[in-house]
Amino acid sequence: MDKRAKRHKALMDFISERGFATIEDLSRHFVVTPQTMRKDINMLAEAGKIQRFHGGAGVPLGSENILYDQRKAMFMEEKQRIGKLCAQHIPEGASLLINIGTTTEEVAKALLEHKKLRIVTNSLNVASICARNPENDVVVAGGTVRHRDHGIVGSSAERFIREFRVDYGIIGISGIDEDGSILDYDYREVAVARTIIESSRHVYLVTDNSKFGRPAMVRVGHLSELTAIFTNAPLPDRWKKLVQEAGVELYLA
Repeated sequence: MDKRAKRHKALMDFISERGFATIEDLSRHFVVTPQTMRKDINMLAEAGKIQRFHGGAGVPLGSENILYDQRKAMFMEEKQRIGKLCAQHIPEGASLLINIGTTTEEVAKALLEHKKLRIVTNSLNVASICARNPENDVVVAGGTVRHRDHGIVGSSAERFIREFRVDYGIIGISGIDEDGSILDYDYREVAVARTIIESSRHVYLVTDNSKFGRPAMVRVGHLSELTAIFTNAPLPDRWKKLVQEAGVELYLA
């Protein structure tokens, strides 16, 4: 095995363990220039062994969602920044609907200093986080609990959430298409996310920038249904234009 082949194998192992890594991190770790690392990433991505993202590379993402633990590891610092920025736009005393997601969990953590929030969620993880603050009321939807991420899905969860009308809906998704569609994988989860959009006066999408252009099978809605997007890095011009045309505010963490 030559030097490049060894580096490629080590690179795939490194990304598999972390879920995602920036070009800068990979260049430092493997002691190569960013240009060399980009070439390695392009070669492995073309072979379908990793996936290119803006500013880095991650585990392959096709039409199926990746494991919750892998998703949680990807863009962790970015998700924390997104969560803190989103929380700054939530006033104390507000009512919220929060759906399943590793980024929405970071929003929940960032909201722990808020007082007198009324929170409805279909995520046991979000509920557990929010319940740490005794000044906040937390309501959990009923339904089927998914083992992989402790999300509550199904028609009963959808019907339960439909009974509410809240100030802010906070949602995470799996992908954004070039036509402005916001996408996810599980149709049961999508039904709940749609209901959150319909039941909220303001809808905040929290997502790392790797979701722009990422494929997923089920349509949640359209960017134009959102109030604001919170993400972690400047978007390419075509995505920025799409967001502007949809009339959505864009906040960068």
